[in-house]
Amino acid sequence: MIQDIFPHIYHNEYHPHAPKDDDIVLVFDGNEVLLKTDTKEMFCFTELKELVTEKTAEYRYLFEIDETSFYYLRGVDVSKIPGVSRFPKNIFRTYAPRHLAFAGITAFNLYQWYESHRFCGKCGKVLELDEKERALRCPSCGEIIYPTISPAVIVGVIDAKRDRILFTKYVGRDYKKYALIAGFSEIGETLEQTVAREVKEEVGLSVKNIRYYKNQPWAFTGTLLVGFFAELDGADNITLEEDELGEATWFTRENMPPTENDISLTAEMMEAFRQGREIS
Repeated sequence: MIQDIFPHIYHNEYHPHAPKDDDIVLVFDGNEVLLKTDTKEMFCFTELKELVTEKTAEYRYLFEIDETSFYYLRGVDVSKIPGVSRFPKNIFRTYAPRHLAFAGITAFNLYQWYESHRFCGKCGKVLELDEKERALRCPSCGEIIYPTISPAVIVGVIDAKRDRILFTKYVGRDYKKYALIAGFSEIGETLEQTVAREVKEEVGLSVKNIRYYKNQPWAFTGTLLVGFFAELDGADNITLEEDELGEATWFTRENMPPTENDISLTAEMMEAFRQGREIS
């Protein structure tokens, strides 16, 4: 999966410091990332700071991978940065090497959180960076805001009698390939309750024997994905939630379509079923 970057090591400890010449600086604008196009790695390195003249420019510390620190650039007119091209954030789904793809989308996730939490939700004052931990602090009322992590489930629904799994396709999304049933956990419910509710809401099926598989930080949507397999309980008649899904189809291990890549928990769970590695 995208976070599996061994032998590289991701360090999320918060100890901001000024960037060094060999550190990496990423530039974002909305949902786009600005990357160099004249190198194989296509990342904007810290030499960009030599090009910035605005006094408002800031290199905001994010994290480290191995001994390299990552930052994002803010407070500048990004249209004046030479030698870069715009790409959608989903470029990191296929970007190589893997550890830089993980760094890029994780940096985007943090950038999005920082830029969408500039003012205090209680008193409206401008928030400041906390000095000791990754948080934003209001200097007026003392409110502290931490990065938002939203838990969501991925569900492999298995019809044990016919040895098949349920694949779905979304409606109205850029992603057009097959996926598994997914949904956010709501306040007051366990993850297992989320599994049962989402399956019932999206395809009208009941499930039993819900068992945990694995989890994954998924920075593309700012979620912590938690994977479960569950068995069909009762009839297999599907009733689609048409606002959410355009298709729900049963596949046996032999006729499953190929998975897109190995970066997602969804793809790994699909392959686990194909190879008979799902939890029994």
